[in-house]
Amino acid sequence: MEGKQETRVFAERVTIDVHTGYLLYLPEGYGRKGTRWPLVFFLHGAGERGTDVELVKKHGPPKLVEAGKNYPFILVSPQCPGDEYWSVPVLKALLDRVLEGYNVDRSRIYMTGLSMGGNGTWRMAAAYPDLFAAIAPICGWGDTALVSALKDVPVWAFHGKKDPVIAFERGENMVKSLKSAGGNVRFTAYPEAGHDSWTETYENPELYEWLLAQKSGG
Repeated sequence: MEGKQETRVFAERVTIDVHTGYLLYLPEGYGRKGTRWPLVFFLHGAGERGTDVELVKKHGPPKLVEAGKNYPFILVSPQCPGDEYWSVPVLKALLDRVLEGYNVDRSRIYMTGLSMGGNGTWRMAAAYPDLFAAIAPICGWGDTALVSALKDVPVWAFHGKKDPVIAFERGENMVKSLKSAGGNVRFTAYPEAGHDSWTETYENPELYEWLLAQKSGG
């Protein structure tokens, strides 16, 4: 109506094209008929962005696989484009494609990441909490207002107390907020670690034992 301000609703389905490289690791014995496998999604940090997917092997589980480590799960390690941050819609599209194409146990889907990837882990899990059996953000941060969505998702977070890049308090605040929301959260604070709190974490077998022990409704 002319001269009046009215409330309207806009609704439209928007489709976007996505393109991202990723590393895929299939465990030994994957081809056994009828077997479904846990899936770990790994998100790298800002230093590994770009178009050379070999950079993703610099840290974390992809680095250990390249060195000969065998894992009892499917490992998917995407690469974020240069000068961008992790996109939740892109990650969801990739996850959907992996679930369609591989023998995944949908009750055992996990996400972990370091630094920028820790932030992506918090955001992705908060957007789709029913997808994940557990998450493990490392030196990550995020919006504390969103963590209540994760109150039913087991979380094990890690951070170095002397981190000069992502302040320790930023990770600690996520944990405190989740605890206040009634979440199931563990927090490992490394007293002497700087930004690299991931090397010790990813080399610790207890992390994988804990992850694989968690199950969701699938």
